[in-house]
Amino acid sequence: MDMDRRQVLKTSGGATFLALLAAAGWIPPAHADAPGWNKSEFDTHTMDATLAALGAGKPATSSDVAFFSTPDIAENGAVVPIGVTSKLPNTESIAILVEKNPFTLAALFDLPAGTEPTISTRVKMRETSNVYALVKAGGKYFMTSKEIKVTLGGCGG
Repeated sequence: MDMDRRQVLKTSGGATFLALLAAAGWIPPAHADAPGWNKSEFDTHTMDATLAALGAGKPATSSDVAFFSTPDIAENGAVVPIGVTSKLPNTESIAILVEKNPFTLAALFDLPAGTEPTISTRVKMRETSNVYALVKAGGKYFMTSKEIKVTLGGCGG
């Protein structure tokens, strides 16, 4: 489905309008939430609970899921760049999980069919931790991991 600029503006404008109505107290905040938002996935505190909430069970390890532009050592845990790419056919979503964060699921990207399965974002990490890239492709889950050391002012980890 191709969305031109006007359709995107109309769609995002509608969400903004709902948020403004909620802020003004004219509609309950629950009605202004983004459609499809699954709060329970982001409220998990352990790897097992997060994988269960996502429906991933025990994902297979795959060399077709890889990190890029992701440092081994992050000098500032407040903005850690993470890049993930998938070579798996029919990639549907990519999630980033940070094992030692208070909330394990840091980001979740649903990818429309035909989209290049590559994402790049920044996450917050409070300490050195394993970071996992979880990919859903063809209805199955695959994962890879990388340890990222978080330093204080770049002085060791």
